[in-house]
Amino acid sequence: MSTFTTISSDKLARLIGTANAPALIDVRTDEDFAADRRLIPGSIKLSHDKVQDWGGDFAGRRAIVSCLRGEKLAQGTAAWLRQLGAQAETLDGGFEGWKAAKLPLLDTRKLPPRDARGRTIWVTRARPKVDRIACPWLIRRFVDPDAVFLYVAPSEVVAVGERFGAAPFDIENVFWSHRGERCTFDVMIEEFGIATPALLHLATLVRGADTARPDLAPEAPGLLAASLGLSRMYDDDLEQLEAGMTLYDAFYRWCRDATAETHNWPTNKVKA
Repeated sequence: MSTFTTISSDKLARLIGTANAPALIDVRTDEDFAADRRLIPGSIKLSHDKVQDWGGDFAGRRAIVSCLRGEKLAQGTAAWLRQLGAQAETLDGGFEGWKAAKLPLLDTRKLPPRDARGRTIWVTRARPKVDRIACPWLIRRFVDPDAVFLYVAPSEVVAVGERFGAAPFDIENVFWSHRGERCTFDVMIEEFGIATPALLHLATLVRGADTARPDLAPEAPGLLAASLGLSRMYDDDLEQLEAGMTLYDAFYRWCRDATAETHNWPTNKVKA
């Protein structure tokens, strides 16, 4: 049950993946993390005993802290964060409570190495359309909120990845790419272990738009049209990505919350 300084797993699950999701901080001990290296989607792993060093980064932000069971490590870290100006809460039941609720957990074994600032780095072809915007949205919302994306010439993706420690995606003959009829977005959801009904529904739309399969979902042509429109509006790929984040936020919320809702022009005229 949520209180002023705690939040329940079901309430947190409704926030994850949304544009205004809080920062999620996992402060399990190294021993506890080694026993299960998965994370609540969107979480970052930090050390509780160094909160005085990194806590100021969350000043003015909402943060949810979890440890193994939501006890001393999470409680103490959240209290320190509040001292440092953050609106901090703890996850009721911690990581074990989340797992007991059978909610998605991110498989960190599939993550590329992080840079010195703790970020994952990704590289793909320039001039993105569908998958190369959808995948960064998925990563930032559910995998690594601080992820960096490099858009380069198609011929240089692999070489840039090797020289700059970036994981190539959505090109041929790499791990993060199309597999059969599935697009890269599908593959990331599966490999990271973060499937939910809403994400799987969104994946169908992305697959239909990305692989010329408008028959997969009535909304797929609309997603393709919006994606192509964005690619014409922006010359800068990173500006296009920022605009695309809002686009996918909207499609995700529709998939999760609004598929049963319809809209028609209301007529309130009094019948004669």
